[in-house]
Amino acid sequence: MIRILIADDQPLVRTGLTTLMAHTNDMECVGEAADGAEAVELAGRLEPDVIVMDLRMPLLDGVEATRRILARSSGAEVRVLVLTTFDTDENVYDALRSGASGFLLKDASPEAILEAIRVVAAGDALLHPAVTRRLINEFARRPPAADERTAETLQQLTEREREILRLVAQGLSNAEIADREVLSYATVKTHVSRILTKLGLRDRAQLVVLAYETGVVTPGAG
Repeated sequence: MIRILIADDQPLVRTGLTTLMAHTNDMECVGEAADGAEAVELAGRLEPDVIVMDLRMPLLDGVEATRRILARSSGAEVRVLVLTTFDTDENVYDALRSGASGFLLKDASPEAILEAIRVVAAGDALLHPAVTRRLINEFARRPPAADERTAETLQQLTEREREILRLVAQGLSNAEIADREVLSYATVKTHVSRILTKLGLRDRAQLVVLAYETGVVTPGAG
């Protein structure tokens, strides 16, 4: 069972998500938070697998709540799936940098929301196309980060790993990368895991951020 914490200041949204999960056989809602501060408290006490997080909440917004939750998580790490009403929300970029693993708009279908939870729980990243466009636009406005330590870390990657990093940042799945690079799925998965370990990152979403911020990939690159 995937243990889920719902953090949203709208009671109707929380009730709707809880009801949706109740009709599955692989999810359990273990708690509800009406603001970011309560989300942080419940995350530490309930240790959910996935937190469905609204960005705009009172007391503590979803970005800061995500940052605090992930900063103190250890062992079986919790994953954060952000549900936002606005595909142009300026906080989306900051939430991704804070460690959120997925983004979905609230007008997504019930099936898409459930699938997003499963994808994030499995350790993969999920970015709604509209949110991805927003992020790429944001990356385009920002010059590559001049972080010497990150640059040195990137130099530790092999040529093959750098190529796979570029493809991950362009949104390709492991299966698509395997097909393009004529590799087995298992080999690609191993490469991605090694890249994450070398760079000290949590998941593919953070790989995307690092690749764009450091200039490994630039907006519009094919």
